[in-house]
Amino acid sequence: MFSEEHGTSATANGSQEQQITHSDGPLTPSFNASSTTGPQSSALITRLELLSTRVPDFYIAPFCGASAGVASGIVTCPLDVIKTKLQAQGGFVRRGGQVVEAKALYRGMLGTGRMIWREDGIRGLYQGLGPMILGYLPTWAVYLAVYDRSREYYHEVTADSWWLARGYASLTAGACSTIVTNPIWVIKTRLMSQSLRSDSEGFRAPWRYSGTWDAARKMYKTEGIRSFYAGLTPALLGLTHVAIQFPLYEYLKMAFTGYGIGEHPDNGTSHWIGISLATFLSKICASTVTYPHEVLRTRLQTQQRTSPVSSPEEIAFRGGVDHPESRGRPPTAASSDGMPNRPRYTGIVRTCQTILKEEGWRAFYSGIGTNLFRAVPAAMTTMLTYEYLRKTISHLQHEGALKQQMAEEAEDSAGI
Repeated sequence: MFSEEHGTSATANGSQEQQITHSDGPLTPSFNASSTTGPQSSALITRLELLSTRVPDFYIAPFCGASAGVASGIVTCPLDVIKTKLQAQGGFVRRGGQVVEAKALYRGMLGTGRMIWREDGIRGLYQGLGPMILGYLPTWAVYLAVYDRSREYYHEVTADSWWLARGYASLTAGACSTIVTNPIWVIKTRLMSQSLRSDSEGFRAPWRYSGTWDAARKMYKTEGIRSFYAGLTPALLGLTHVAIQFPLYEYLKMAFTGYGIGEHPDNGTSHWIGISLATFLSKICASTVTYPHEVLRTRLQTQQRTSPVSSPEEIAFRGGVDHPESRGRPPTAASSDGMPNRPRYTGIVRTCQTILKEEGWRAFYSGIGTNLFRAVPAAMTTMLTYEYLRKTISHLQHEGALKQQMAEEAEDSAGI
């Protein structure tokens, strides 16, 4: 690449010298532009290469991971909105003397997409994009930084067990990133599950948030700090997802390309087809096995812990089909029909029982088609971006180290 640029610049300079020799006219602006663009570009690349050698290795993984997560979030946000709508439906019921039978408002990926487009337009497909981007930055920065460091530690602790070391590293990194970013994902889920159109059937979310900060302010004011950690337990249980995906991805990448995660040859191709195939297979396996926890997490995150503001639709969240008693918890404000308002879902076991009794086992896989359609491109965007950035930075550092060495040798020879 560098040799081609040098040859092009030399050819251009030669033609310009001929123009100067055979013409007594004034120099044209094109001559000035062409004579300065090449050296400026080369100088900029050289400065980047030398600067990259000063960046500690600890910062490379989180930077590449955060950048990859943001790219993935922007690309797949509409599919994430559709998936969240499918997962959350069934968690909203109308108040009344009798329990309303669970009803599917959204049906299928295409049907849900058409309904969102018809009711909310393009804005509806990008609800929650702000907190999604805000969440991906620390999520992947923390995850990949911890994973990159801890796998070597666990490799020694587990007596050189490759699979155990990667599995423990994935769980540790996932736990750290989940605890740090759970409030952001709760806000994102709330924004994605709401509808911009007012509720008329009693099956839409009752809250109305204008944006990320508005959602955070209202949630803290009406529901307290605990609302930001709703769904944390199933989210931690969902660490089995990354415990499957990343070790399997690294294993498949080594099998296809001969290099581990973030590793690339100094020269030659990086086998992007092998990286894509490893990402595809690992994501399919992990998502299919661990999908039900996402439904549990979404249901817990999209319920309110206090009675919502009175509305014509009189929407509230109940404690399931049987409206159980307080079970030792203090009663909250009573509704217009005399029934106390309680969280519809209380804990993982109770949530499983409620969903299974009201909607059947299929509800645990509601939206899985959309999830796979979203998760696989998201994972491929994330990993390809991450690997590309790692390769680019590694190349810059390699070239920068060579130029530093050449400069030092030149100084030594000049001193002699």
